[in-house]
Amino acid sequence: MGITTPDGMGWPNIAVRRGGAGPAPSYRLQAMSSIRLTCAPAERFESGFRRIRSELGVPDGFPVPVETEARAAAAAWPPAHDERTDRRDINLVTIDPEGSQDLDQAFHAERRGSGYRVHYAIADLGVFVEPGGALDTEALTRGVTLYSPDERAGLHPTVINEDAASLLPGLDRPAVLWSLDLDQRGELTDVGLERAVVQSRAAESYQQVQADLDGDNPNPVHDLLREIGTLRQHREIDRGGVSLNLPCQEVTDHGDHYTLDYDVALPVEGWNAQISLLTGMTAAQLMIDGGVGLLRTLPPPDRSTLASLQKISRALEVRWPDGMSYAQWVRGLDPSIPGQAALLTQAARGLRGAGYVAFDGDRPDRLEHAAIASTYAHVTAPLRRVVDRFNNEILLAHAAGCRPAGWLMEALEELPSIMGRSRQKERALERSLVDFAEALVLQNRVGDQFDAVVTDIDEDDDEIRLQLLEPAVVTYMAGTGPALGDTIGVRLDGVDVKAHRVEFSAT
Repeated sequence: MGITTPDGMGWPNIAVRRGGAGPAPSYRLQAMSSIRLTCAPAERFESGFRRIRSELGVPDGFPVPVETEARAAAAAWPPAHDERTDRRDINLVTIDPEGSQDLDQAFHAERRGSGYRVHYAIADLGVFVEPGGALDTEALTRGVTLYSPDERAGLHPTVINEDAASLLPGLDRPAVLWSLDLDQRGELTDVGLERAVVQSRAAESYQQVQADLDGDNPNPVHDLLREIGTLRQHREIDRGGVSLNLPCQEVTDHGDHYTLDYDVALPVEGWNAQISLLTGMTAAQLMIDGGVGLLRTLPPPDRSTLASLQKISRALEVRWPDGMSYAQWVRGLDPSIPGQAALLTQAARGLRGAGYVAFDGDRPDRLEHAAIASTYAHVTAPLRRVVDRFNNEILLAHAAGCRPAGWLMEALEELPSIMGRSRQKERALERSLVDFAEALVLQNRVGDQFDAVVTDIDEDDDEIRLQLLEPAVVTYMAGTGPALGDTIGVRLDGVDVKAHRVEFSAT
């Protein structure tokens, strides 16, 4: 739902639901708002989403050679002879947004003395993707799965992403299996890594797991996820890590109007994210120890960004005491309060500049991911992010005491730029989808006035960036005059839904 982690993956964060009886379809992109209006049927959303994907060149389907190779690879599993460890005895479960079929991770935990053992199975794409083949080439071109509210452009064909490689329940699946031993404080004490065949027992949604945990007799594995996740959150606080609990906007279609409400992330999403973060932190350290790898890095917020956020915080009448760190301030924001929800969207500005750093031999100068307050590597989402497949192969080579294969070392040099380009496209798609949705839901409010905070000033282009206090919409206005952090009144002068653009002026 709205939880934002340094993995940066998952479903975007706006929900579109159909009101009334029966199951409600739910789609997500990142935006926040809190308004009610009468507008066109939901088909206007879907046609707009299609137009945006076409404009941005989001792929629609796969070339025939890629589909052919994918079907052949899926049909070849399981092989007649397979040396991987049989770990179908582990009662793994997957926990994802409702309706997910591309299931990357499966979880199990048990007590070990005063501590814990976590088993974390990651979909093993190495079984299906031949280095240099059509699948490999296409995945490197795409970089990531691109999510829209109504559909996704997968990293691999559906027969791989949502079938043969997905950790679907009741089916034997190849996995990279982590065994993570933790002490009573949730600190890592030992790690194991192997190729295995596993079988998930259930595909559960965040809502199902949270409902179970809120009941009187929760599933013991769910209870351990809460216990371990809470311990890891405490360790994150100790490290000075940052976790943005951004609310998402839920749009409910009632037939003749939409209602928009805040939908804050469930606690289980944060606990589940901590297992992924633990795995990525462990992977980074193993890469550093092995001398070869690809890290996800993020510089700390610079002084000007922190100064801007402090001004905006004062404008929104949210305390930021002297001496309080950025991480502490963010953690204290309440996403259920509109003004503080708006601040959370601006707080994300402190988490800019993320990138990938490859290394072979010499340790890179930039190692740390500032939001995690640790070193970190992407390894837990190979169905949705191409870099994870390569990192897992590097780690398996380290575990075997071998130097990574030549094709891995060749790819290592190109992966940072590949991921950079794919992330840019992902952000462009997300921004266009959000702009369109905001324009559509605001179209009947032309002439209305709003309070807004000035969050950025571009003097070269005579443009002011604004954060509306309510609804929490980020927009722009031509002109100069207000200072950074000022609260001003603005009027909505026009909406162009097709161009997904809104026009504001100062009042």
